[in-house]
Amino acid sequence: MSFLDISHLEKAFGTNRVVKDFSLSVEKGEFISLLGPSGCGKTTVLRMVAGFEQPNSGAITIGGSNVVGKRPNQRNIGMVFQAYALFPNLTVAENVGFGLKIKGASKAEITARVQEMLALIGLPDKGASYPFQLSGGQQQRVALARALAPKPQVLLLDEPLSALDAKVRVSLRNEIRAIQRELGITTIFVTHDQEEALSISDRIVVMNGGIADQVGTPFEIYNRPSTRFVANFVGQLNVFRADEAGRIGGVSMGQGDFAARPEAVHLGRASGADIVLPATVTEVHFLGSVIRLTADVAGTRVSLDTFNRADAPPPEVGAVVELSLAARDLIQLGA
Repeated sequence: MSFLDISHLEKAFGTNRVVKDFSLSVEKGEFISLLGPSGCGKTTVLRMVAGFEQPNSGAITIGGSNVVGKRPNQRNIGMVFQAYALFPNLTVAENVGFGLKIKGASKAEITARVQEMLALIGLPDKGASYPFQLSGGQQQRVALARALAPKPQVLLLDEPLSALDAKVRVSLRNEIRAIQRELGITTIFVTHDQEEALSISDRIVVMNGGIADQVGTPFEIYNRPSTRFVANFVGQLNVFRADEAGRIGGVSMGQGDFAARPEAVHLGRASGADIVLPATVTEVHFLGSVIRLTADVAGTRVSLDTFNRADAPPPEVGAVVELSLAARDLIQLGA
């Protein structure tokens, strides 16, 4: 049995079924991201694991014990929220030690653990500070330390980075992952940001309309999407429709729609590319090491990225070019 098992979870608010027959098995020490748009049910799943919401049906088992019906403080779970939720009238040290104090730990135990946690998050000298004296990123680190201080079995993170600016977000997500690996704590991370999920997860659950559309590693989710929703939601996508004979660029593919990531499309005739498409360049964006092109292929908008080369300037808008790709790189889109 997995360390955290979620089985056939259902949750409705009135007539609105927010979570529908959701199941997931999580191994001890695994980092799982719940990824999806607003309203897909990901936060509701997290809140049911935490105990803030009770499911209409289904089971949640942690370490072999069904926790449905137990209060949040009976589940040995650490939770980090989007809005930090630090106590403004308490110092950083008092915030971090709050859960230990509630559990009745001794003053010496609390002091030692707080210092350990502040060192872990890189703020060893901020114990006497108050939350308003810290930056947003520092406050979220303190929130993380507070969640980890009581040594929970499971760490839950509900969009913890969305209130931060882009540079801090990238830095802090890497720190969270490093701390999670160091402690080996089982973690569920909720986000609507595909880049966050792809960069730090062991596995990703892509949610859509209250169900898990696909569960897989970042590599599987990005390269082998199993539904049209996952293919469109995760990463950028070029969609090609086969002609009446089931061909794309003269290559027989079968009927239906097929997709390719921008990095699978090449400017010019690339080695190993058996599909060649005439195109007209419509946009050129110079991004430093990468040049992003958009081209029109018989009325279809196609995007591709190519590396900048000082000896090979990009084509100009309006240029007639050839695009190529390998048939094996095309993904047939399902439902």
